[in-house]
Amino acid sequence: MDDSTIYSAVDHTLLSPVATWEEIIAICEEAIKYKTASICIPPSYLRRVNEKYGSSINICTVIGFPLGYNTTVAKIAETKDALANGAKEFDVVINQGDVRAKNFDAITQELAAIKAAIGHLTLKVIIECCYLNEAEKIALCKCVTASGADFIKTSTGFGTGGATIDDINLFKQHIGSNVQMKAAGGMKTRQDFEMFINAGCTRLGTSSAVKVLTGGGAGAY
Repeated sequence: MDDSTIYSAVDHTLLSPVATWEEIIAICEEAIKYKTASICIPPSYLRRVNEKYGSSINICTVIGFPLGYNTTVAKIAETKDALANGAKEFDVVINQGDVRAKNFDAITQELAAIKAAIGHLTLKVIIECCYLNEAEKIALCKCVTASGADFIKTSTGFGTGGATIDDINLFKQHIGSNVQMKAAGGMKTRQDFEMFINAGCTRLGTSSAVKVLTGGGAGAY
C-alpha cells in the first residue's frame, strides 16, 4: 500500500487540550502537503483555520468531546456553532449513561437531530468501544445506522483503549450499508494503518501518520 492511499484515509488529528495555534498551523500545512482526508481540530480553532485556509483544507471537529455526556441541546448548539465557523465534518461522542440505561432510542434520536443540523455534511459517531460489551456495540451499530449518520468510529483516543480489529470486524457485521468505519486511537505504525484500511476502514483518526510515514517517529493519538 502506498503512502498516498494511507494519507487519503487519514483525519490528521490534534485534539490536545494544550494545542497551540502554531501546532494547529503545522498540521494544516502537513494535511495540505500530504493530501490527508481532513484535519480534526478543537472547535476553538475552527474560525481561524477557516479564515486562513478556507476551501484548501477539509476541516473536521469534535462535538461533546471527549466524554459525551453533554445534553442533546448543548451538542446541537455546539454543532451549529462549529458549522458556522467552517467545519465540514463532525465527530460526536455518544452518551455512555444512555448506554448503561439501555436507552438506545435516545441515542438514535440525538444522533438524528445532529445529522439534521448538518444536512449533507459528514457525521461520525464515536461510541468509545473500550467502555462497551459486545451487545452494547451491536446495539450502537443499529443506532448509528438508524440515525442516518455517515460513520461509526471506535474511540476518542482519550479513553482506556483505542481501535481494535475485533471491533472493526464486529461493526462490519452489524452496520448498515450507508455507514462507513473510522478507526481511531493507538495506531502507531504503517502496519497498523494498512491493517485497518484493509479491514474496511475508510478513515483513520491519528496524529501519527505523517511522522510515521516520513520516518519521524510516532504521534500521540
